[in-house]
Formats: sequence, C-alpha cells, structure tokens
Amino acid sequence: MNTARSGGELVVAQLEKHGVTTAFCVPGESYLEVLDALHDSPIRLVVCRHEGGAAYMADADARLTGGVGVCLVTRGPGASNALVALHTAWQDRVPLLLFVGLIPRGERDREAFQEFDLARTFGASAKSVLTIDRAGRIPELLAQAFLIARSGRPGPVVVGLPEDMLRDAVEVGDGEPFPLPRTAIGADQANSVADLIADARRPLVVLGGSPWEPGAAALIRQWAENWELPVVTDFRHQDLLDNESASYAGFLGFGRDEETARALADADVVIAVGTPLGDVASDGWSLVRPDAAVVSVLPDPEGHAAIHRPRYRFLATPAAFAGAMVATSPPDERPWAARTRELRERFEWYRTPQPVDDRLDLGIAMAELQKRLPADAVVTFGAGNHALWAQRYLSYRTYPAQLAPRNGSMGYGVPAAVAAAIRHPRRRVVSVAGDGCFLMNGQEFATAVAEGAAPVIIVVSNGMYGTIRQHQALRHPGRESGTRLVNPDFAAYARAFGGHGELVEETGQVGPALDRAFAAGLPAIVELRIDGARIAPETTLDDLRK
Repeated sequence: MNTARSGGELVVAQLEKHGVTTAFCVPGESYLEVLDALHDSPIRLVVCRHEGGAAYMADADARLTGGVGVCLVTRGPGASNALVALHTAWQDRVPLLLFVGLIPRGERDREAFQEFDLARTFGASAKSVLTIDRAGRIPELLAQAFLIARSGRPGPVVVGLPEDMLRDAVEVGDGEPFPLPRTAIGADQANSVADLIADARRPLVVLGGSPWEPGAAALIRQWAENWELPVVTDFRHQDLLDNESASYAGFLGFGRDEETARALADADVVIAVGTPLGDVASDGWSLVRPDAAVVSVLPDPEGHAAIHRPRYRFLATPAAFAGAMVATSPPDERPWAARTRELRERFEWYRTPQPVDDRLDLGIAMAELQKRLPADAVVTFGAGNHALWAQRYLSYRTYPAQLAPRNGSMGYGVPAAVAAAIRHPRRRVVSVAGDGCFLMNGQEFATAVAEGAAPVIIVVSNGMYGTIRQHQALRHPGRESGTRLVNPDFAAYARAFGGHGELVEETGQVGPALDRAFAAGLPAIVELRIDGARIAPETTLDDLRK
C-alpha cells in the first residue's frame, strides 16, 4: 500500500528513480515543497547565482554523463532567465529537464504576480512543454518527460509545477523509467556502406551531433583506423575522436583550416555520423558535392538540417552504426590511405603554434596550457574569438572532453567548467573565456567556491567584443561602435571570492602562472591581458583594415 506523499516529495522521488544524482537551481518560493523534499534526498543540489548559469550547468552535466541534466527555477523572471540555455540545449541536442515553479492553479489567467505562459515562452526551444496539474500524475508524466528528452533527437523538456499542486498529498506509486527505443544496423546494411567506401577514391567520415557515448567513440576510432579512413569532426565536436589518432584530420566550422573544408568539398563519399551536415559544417550547405554519395546516420527521422540527398540514410544512433561498421573488413587496396596521411600531416601543422611578435603570444600560451593537460582533461568555452585558440591549439583525447555551445551562446564556459569540476573533481577542468563571455556568467565562480570545485578559468582580456569588432573592421573599417569593454582586474575578482588569481601580461609568465593556479587547489582565474590588436591566430585588426 502506498503512503500519501506531497507533490514535491513525488517529484524528488521520480528524480531519484530516474538516476538523477545532481540538480542545479536558483531557489524560488513557487517550488518550496520540492526544495524541502531535496533536504532529505541523496541528490546533490547545487545552488547557483543566476538561472542562466544554473541551466548551463545542467546542460554541461548532461553532456558529461550521457544522462538528463536537471535544473529547477521559479516562474516568470526566473524561468525567462533560463531560456538562453534552453536554446543551447535544443540546437546542441542535449537532454535536459527544466522544472519551473508556477503560480497556484486558481490564479491563472488573471495576470497574477509572475504569471506567464509556459508553452508560448518555451515552445520553440523545447521538445515538449507540459504542466502537471494533478499530483497523482507526477510519476507518469515525469517518466514521459525523461523519455522524450533522451529519445530520437535528444533535447530539453520543460515541466511546469503549480505551487499549490506541489502541496497536494496523494497515494501513488513511483513510475518506472521507460527503456529507450533500440536502433540497429544489420550486417547487410553495414556491408553496403563498406562496398561504397571500397569503391571510393576520397571518402571522408564526419562525426557530430548526438547521442554519443564513450563506447561509440572508441568503436568509431577502431573502425576508422582499421580502414585508414580520414575523420573530421563537426563544429565543437572535436572530442569525438582522440585527436592523437592517425585518422583524425581536423574540425569543420568556424576557426577551421581551409584544407579541412577542402577535404569535405573533394570527397566522393561522405559518411555523416550523428550530424546532419548543417550550415556551419558545410558553409551554408555548399561544400558537399552534388554527386557525392552521402551516408546519413541520424537518430531521428526529421533531420531538418540534412538537406543533402543521401545514398543511404539510417535511423540509428552512432553506437549502433559504429558497432556494425567495426565488424566489416577493409579491402586490401585503399587508395584513400595516402590522402588520410596527408590530411593528418596538415592537421599536425595547423595545430602547432607559430610564434608571433606579440608581447603575449596566445598560441604559445595555449601550447603551455596543453603541456599541463592530462589525457582526460575537460576544456570548456563559450562563444567568441577567444575560442579560436582553444579549438586550434588544444588536444581533445577523451570523450567527453570538450564542452562548448554550438549555437554561439556566450556565457557558457564558466558554468560548464563549474559543473564539470563538481561532476569530476579528480579531472583537470579548464575554461578558456573571453572577457565579454566571462562576465556574462562570471558570478558562477562563487558557486565553484561554495561547492569546493576547482576549475581554472583562463580569461583572454582584450577589452572588446572581439568577434563583432572583426566583422566591423571588415564591413565598416575605422568605425568601431558598440564593442568596447571596461574590465575589472580579473585576478583580484578571483581573490575576492576566495579563489586564486593570476595576471599574465607576457608570454614567459604563462607557464609559471598556470603551475601556481593548478597547484592552488582552489577555483582560479588566470587573466591573459593582451592589447587587442590580434583578433584571431593569424589575423590582426590592421590586417583586416588593409
């Protein structure tokens, strides 16, 4: 016989039932019953300083664990603050549950304090938006929410919790998690792909999207190396293949090497695993040849961005595809193998910094950082030109190792690093942030201090919104407008919160500053203060003005 439990107790019981071990929140009076139930729960509740930061942390936690990230916020302004992370989770295909405390049911449609329309607010950025009006349906509806978030194309689900519903006491059992639908690729289908590659001259494998898992990444590596196939990754998916693999040939999207883009444009067979080859990877869908044989592997039937007509399209996860392909045997003759070696050599050159005549050389700074990163390090960053150095010069060895938004969302890197350091306290966690990106969610440095987490944040400080300044210099030279920043002393900022701070202004200071930051055992900020002239690894503002 079931014992009567409040709606709040039922919500927490279902989170436990579905394997949630960590949740992120900004507290609100609209869901006090959930907070009360969490008091006695084994779930670790991380209290954040802003709803956007909290939801980014839940997003990052989901990427790290392969599970569903959980964030709790209050209605109206609180929920609205979390919308930026919902858009990120939607475009980046990350399973996330956003719980929103709502006004009492009897006060709806009267413009009550903090009332807002959940479905209209989040409908375009979530797989599903639901409001639970009856406490007895909490187990059923949350089981559905977890399934929706993880199945097919993963993504965010928003769950509304009316304040008074959470106080209702009902007798109902816990819901059982739904098993994910299985996908499979048969031996005949795998052999069809193998035959297609065997007849090719310039095949290329492109990895991206989701859902991925460490086992799938390992099998893809085994298959690619056995066949001597070149592999490139979609934008900010660089950790899907160990960057030290002989098959790894670079990444597509912003900051790429042009030779990597040419490899896609020249390919006669393109095997796209998990990625629809969208506009960022393929230059507005222009790089893939019309006569190229495309093999598309996607977990959902929609694939709105997949406009290239495929020779084969498999409704499958990367794990299912990798498991089938690793069982195939490569032909004796592999005419593409020489091209694989050429692309690999080019990538080795591209990721090696060439010294420049700057007082603080960011390429060499990244090389110093790389020396101090173990194979299982986690690197996070947000959006902006600062990320170009982290993408190009750092090596990603273990999946998952790179946490970065693919929708160009600034402010992601710091909360993602905090979440990673909480989830994996023994892994070295580093965030590379621009000064503009850092201060969008820099307050979550306080969350790291509160949680005893110790990420090291590298702040590239140049006093500008660098990406927009770059576009201005190209389109409106000599007419800078709206991009200038005034910054604090970031090292002092870190110390003010009880963390470790370092200011670096010359290349020779980078290594010792990093050593001190990593040895401190505290959350740390290392400010790399540059003059702003160099806008990208090989580009200065003067270059753009010419």
